Amino acid sequence: MRALGQRLPEKSFLGIERLLGRFRSAAVKAAKIRNVRVLRMESSYVVRYLLPPRSVETFYLLFPDPWPKRRHWRRRIVTPDLLKAVSQALVHGGNLLIATDHLSYFEKIKEIAQANLDLAAVDPASVDLPQSRFARVFQQQGAAIHWLELRNLSLVR
Repeated sequence: MRALGQRLPEKSFLGIERLLGRFRSAAVKAAKIRNVRVLRMESSYVVRYLLPPRSVETFYLLFPDPWPKRRHWRRRIVTPDLLKAVSQALVHGGNLLIATDHLSYFEKIKEIAQANLDLAAVDPASVDLPQSRFARVFQQQGAAIHWLELRNLSLVR
């Protein structure tokens, strides 16, 4: 987030992190950049209840916890309700970029996204994000990174 904020000083960035350690680390880095803020809260709550409609150009959901055990799947962040809330918060033509190293979770995310009529998958080949710590770790382990970019098609809701 820091590198993206530095790269795009004319944009405002809000990082959302639930875990205290990660929040503290992000907050220390964000304090040095004028256009980046960090909020310690559950991401899905922020998207559903705190962001005004049509207020976000781009959401970045990078390496969400895959909760690989079937009994934990209910804890996954990408749900039909979340994607509906994202589509309402996005401007028309806004994007949601999702990255994960977990193939079965990626397939499930695509399945959920296909059921949302307000979001359409587009070619994520143009993704030019600074590499996150998670991306570096996964690539060093030889894991494939799966990208999905969804564009908001809804005009008004």
